[in-house]
Amino acid sequence: SMTIDKALALQPDLLAVYEENQTVQRLLDTARAIEGFPRHSSIHAAGVVISKEPLTHHVPLLRGADGGAVTQYAMEDLEAVGLLKMDFLGLRNLTIIDHAVEMIKQGHGVAIDFTQMEMDDAATFDLLAKGDTDGCFQLESNGVKNVLRELKPTSFEDIVAVISLYRPGPMENIPAYIGAKHGKLPIVYPHPDLEPILRDTYGIIVYQEQIMQIASLMAGFSLGQADLLRRAVGKKKRDVLQEQRNAFVAGCLRNGYPEQTANEVYDLIVRFADYGFNRSHAVAYAVVAYRTAYLKANYPAEFMAALLTSWLHSSGKVAQYIDDCRRMGIRVLPPDVNHSSYRFTVTDGQIRFALSAIKNVGIAAIQTIVQARQKGAFADLLDFCRRVDTRSCNKRVIESLIRSGAFDYQGQGRRTLLLALDDAVETGIRLQKEKDAPQISMFGMMDSSGKTERLVYPEVEDFSAAERLEMEKELLGLYVSGHPLDRYRTAMAHFANIRLAELPELEDGSTTVIAGRIRHLKQVQTRKGQTMAFLELEDLTGTAEVIVFPSVFAEGRAILQGDEVIVCKVKLQGQDEEIKLIAESIRMLPTEPEETLFIKIDRNKQDPSRLRTLKACLLRFPGQTPVVLYYVDSRTSRQITERVAPKPALLQEIERIMGAGSAALKK
Repeated sequence: SMTIDKALALQPDLLAVYEENQTVQRLLDTARAIEGFPRHSSIHAAGVVISKEPLTHHVPLLRGADGGAVTQYAMEDLEAVGLLKMDFLGLRNLTIIDHAVEMIKQGHGVAIDFTQMEMDDAATFDLLAKGDTDGCFQLESNGVKNVLRELKPTSFEDIVAVISLYRPGPMENIPAYIGAKHGKLPIVYPHPDLEPILRDTYGIIVYQEQIMQIASLMAGFSLGQADLLRRAVGKKKRDVLQEQRNAFVAGCLRNGYPEQTANEVYDLIVRFADYGFNRSHAVAYAVVAYRTAYLKANYPAEFMAALLTSWLHSSGKVAQYIDDCRRMGIRVLPPDVNHSSYRFTVTDGQIRFALSAIKNVGIAAIQTIVQARQKGAFADLLDFCRRVDTRSCNKRVIESLIRSGAFDYQGQGRRTLLLALDDAVETGIRLQKEKDAPQISMFGMMDSSGKTERLVYPEVEDFSAAERLEMEKELLGLYVSGHPLDRYRTAMAHFANIRLAELPELEDGSTTVIAGRIRHLKQVQTRKGQTMAFLELEDLTGTAEVIVFPSVFAEGRAILQGDEVIVCKVKLQGQDEEIKLIAESIRMLPTEPEETLFIKIDRNKQDPSRLRTLKACLLRFPGQTPVVLYYVDSRTSRQITERVAPKPALLQEIERIMGAGSAALKK
């Protein structure tokens, strides 16, 4: 923080070394030569410099890393020479709105033009009052949701105010704003003359423009002078503050206001100028916020599909919003080669998963799939391999499509389709070559004997429901057709304060309660010989790592094994991608006593050997939950004496023995 020469002057010992050691002298002399020079050039992420003449008339340029022209002056120097710098920022929410409007026009025949609409839609304000604002611009955080629930906005001005107030500093005025809006607190103005300026914000200075209006009204400042006041007060420089106070008070006295009132209002301006929000900025934000809320309230499926497309390559966000879709009653269908496209799409109020979200499936493969099916849906796997360009949509791509569920419409199991894939690709390529050959067969897919070419599917037992879900997790980054924790959805929502995908919203050092399944556990020995652990915890929206130090591990050792579903009180350290969760306590997710495990038994699954295997399985998971066997053919139920702990491993094992969908927890 100081120059080399100043450092030498302040440190006699260092100066003595410098004077006696020539090597040190040479090093410091070299350092002096480069001292004060910029260490590197940097480029503003969104800044664009505008001039009516060539920029070289006013500022030296250099060529940036991307080949574009970059000014050699920093932004303050650019303003000093009279150039205009504008920031052009991309906003994904504008794309979300555009995609949603496009789908609404295609699916409903409604052309939405927000510029021709009043911002008074009842359904939108009802959604805001409920705090159901996941995906809505600037309104997603839990804190804002709580403010919306208490405020219950009824006008566009309320949205503008929420966006402006929910920031460090202004937040202290939120209770007063809410109380005044609902008539529970009186509205107090610094002076009666300021009522027209502060009426919409219930006597509270919220916006920078209000400061300018007050200075103009009371002190007679021009808007230019008022803007200088706003900027000067925000810098908190003592001499500037006093200079502006003198000018403000003098202006107020000229306009007939008492000196005491002038000083009181100026003190209020100084207090609020530090965090006053730019109203024009807040209004622009509120417009986007209202439009996203309108689309979610009136066309939820289209809005959520556009939102999912926007976060296509973030599996955590996609998982969070798919969970939101389920809570909204919107079904998200797995990918399908006959219906899915590059984006998430909507059909009959249901969202179809995007092909581009599947691992190993690139844009070239999607293009050939969409192009080929323009002539009609794919009848089966062989028809698909015969019609698509296998150079772009190769065997690896098709395997990913099968494993993700994109061929489930055939009615064949995924294991069966994978085993038949080699033959399908080989036959498909051969048929393509025959079609492209000069001697085109007039019978299309018929072999030399005149029989239609068909694929032989091996008869094998399909993957279990749990295995299919894990395939989806691997290829899509999340579970789509279901979730291993679906049975625990209600209990997890009751005992957890927040979903894992929402953790970045919390402040560093805050404490919360989460719930989820242990996907992976790594035990580590400390230097003192104690055991601690690192948990990978999974809930319905994503995963997170939890660090369990020895004291907590010792208390929860009995439940920290297998794939238990637990409730964990944690403390956050770090932010965004670097979040660490430190466990403070761990316990099993409580099971409601009235919950019962139902096991469905089909006629072809009643052989004694299978039932003995089932009983042995139940005995390995002792607990308090009653078990009822439901015989499908006779439609009869029988409660057995065994009671179990309904862990995910038990439910998956039951489905492996008795078939997919055979186990269910019900009240």
